[in-house]
Amino acid sequence: MTLTLRAPTLALAMLALAASASVSPAAASASPAAARPPQDTSALQFHSFRAGARLDELDQVIRRLDGGRLRCERSKRDRRVSECRGTVRDSALGGAVKVWVSAMDSVAGVITLSAGVDGETLDRWRGLIESRYGRVGAKAQGSQWMMQWVRRGRMLRLTWRTDRGERTASVSLVDGRVLDAWGESRTTASP
Repeated sequence: MTLTLRAPTLALAMLALAASASVSPAAASASPAAARPPQDTSALQFHSFRAGARLDELDQVIRRLDGGRLRCERSKRDRRVSECRGTVRDSALGGAVKVWVSAMDSVAGVITLSAGVDGETLDRWRGLIESRYGRVGAKAQGSQWMMQWVRRGRMLRLTWRTDRGERTASVSLVDGRVLDAWGESRTTASP
């Protein structure tokens, strides 16, 4: 099974063309921010958690956010796969946030951050993501809502739901290239 996450290249090309046409050379030279190279948003990250990060990098992020250590166990079926857990406590995230990581050869294929949140915290999470990656429409499936961003084989998904008066939100970061490479190596290793 191959997971391929690609944004439509025609739409991206048109967006880039429209953006370049809307800035005149005089305006670009007048603003120091416009002189900087464009920000690479393909790495898709949330609060220093980055799709495709190595486990040692994620452990450092958790330690920096006052969360102790990332605890990992190797899968019994495939020793290259690690399932990791941790908790971070950060006021910018709204308090305690659970972290789950599925890593292949010590590289995160899937990272999920989850917490009980109030409306203000959910709005802050969404605002941080939208300020970096742009606005997208929210989609509902039953009582669950979801917003999703895709860049160069990576995906960031913000999900939230209210159940019995309590709201839970999660941010998932998926690196399709890590998952594809793992899937291909499993296929070639199978008899």
